[in-house]
Amino acid sequence: MSPATDSARFRTVADKVRAGEPLAFDDGVFLYRYPDLLAVGALANEVRERLHGDRTYFNINFHINPTNVCEADCQFCSFARLQPGMPQAYTMSLDEIRGKLVERKDQPVTEIHIVSGLHGGVPWSWYTDTLRVLKELRPDIHLKAFTAVEIHFFAEKYGKSYAQALRELVDAGLGSLPGGGAEIFADRVRRKICRDKATAEQWLEVHRTAHRMGLRSNCTMLYGTVETLEERVDHMLRLRALQDETGGFQTFIPLAFHPDGNRLDKLPRPTGVDSLRTYAVGRLMLHNIPHIKAYWIMIGLDTAQIAQSFGVDDLDGTVQEEKIYHMAGADTPQVMTRTGLIRLIREAGRRAVERDTLYEVRWEDDGRPLPGIRVEASVPYSRHRKRVELSVL
Repeated sequence: MSPATDSARFRTVADKVRAGEPLAFDDGVFLYRYPDLLAVGALANEVRERLHGDRTYFNINFHINPTNVCEADCQFCSFARLQPGMPQAYTMSLDEIRGKLVERKDQPVTEIHIVSGLHGGVPWSWYTDTLRVLKELRPDIHLKAFTAVEIHFFAEKYGKSYAQALRELVDAGLGSLPGGGAEIFADRVRRKICRDKATAEQWLEVHRTAHRMGLRSNCTMLYGTVETLEERVDHMLRLRALQDETGGFQTFIPLAFHPDGNRLDKLPRPTGVDSLRTYAVGRLMLHNIPHIKAYWIMIGLDTAQIAQSFGVDDLDGTVQEEKIYHMAGADTPQVMTRTGLIRLIREAGRRAVERDTLYEVRWEDDGRPLPGIRVEASVPYSRHRKRVELSVL
């Protein structure tokens, strides 16, 4: 296509977005290939601001990864160990799991994010008791635990339906599901990078079941391995279709591939440009999913700041002690303080909003000074917005 034809096509796509019309598969592929990244970002920013204004959300959370022993042999994974006793393999005792929360008893944590390997060498009660010991210590805390891949594994390993496994986990304290394990839905890609775990259809069915039970969940997409742009857009459309059906997804989280320590280590990491475009395309394609999250621990603090002008309205939380991406070479900090996150958001010209897991607002920034934050160094929101708009004229 010529530049003039591209520009005309972009205006047509922008008109659809502004009219609230869902974008088609070809629109998504076009947005990935349209050379003016800033124009795509500005259009995504329009949607973001229509939905959330200048707010950027975060929460006070931490991660527990109770075991990295895993029966799935994913090519991209640096975290898993296939058998107990392998170098760096571990499985926490219930006392160790409880101790992770005891260590943070004086912190205002509202959420624990729990993801593990698929460890069939422990009884089903170990998984339910993992939740139970945490809720006994802090009944008010929200447990966002176990990906759809884990739920599928539980059902197969312990002879349960998805609904039965979820009911027993809810009885033990489960509050919602994280979105991991989706990777890329395309069969071609899954055969190459994750052939021995839950299929795309099974992943979607777990979330469908959870949503019908009243549980909320997140959804993800792993990008930067061997998938095509067309396969990324197809992935988004399949998430959008389930959201049309159930309305249970809260946020879409693109996950950048990290190559260190796994069998895809010859592949480069996704660039910042690829990440920003993926956030923007995700915001534009997934009109029915309320939030787009940039997981700062994976893409870095600088890109996370910029992503707030490319459709992103959520930066996750304080995290603390993340293992999965750091074992794959992430060089971001292991933890961010509440003040640090507020500064990250303020300096991007946005208004920080502390939320709980279900996006109920706990605190909203009124611009007053906080310890360690120089307000005069922050970019006023109105100046920030003008700069973005002018850059694409």
